[in-house]
Amino acid sequence: MTSDIKRLSRRLAQSPLATDYDFWRALRDLNDEIYATTKRGEPVPIDILRLRATLRRERAARLQTVD
Repeated sequence: MTSDIKRLSRRLAQSPLATDYDFWRALRDLNDEIYATTKRGEPVPIDILRLRATLRRERAARLQTVD
């Protein structure tokens, strides 16, 4: 799952056609994976948490209006 998420994040960041929905969907899938991991009682890998922070920053930057 981690490699799929990294690939998705890279694709979203590099694509000018990526929409806010794409970022929202990626964050949603990532949050679902984190929830499932904690529900199983396993530790959440730091890479996944870093990726979530990265996606949040990228999404916030895209949402800012350009004057």
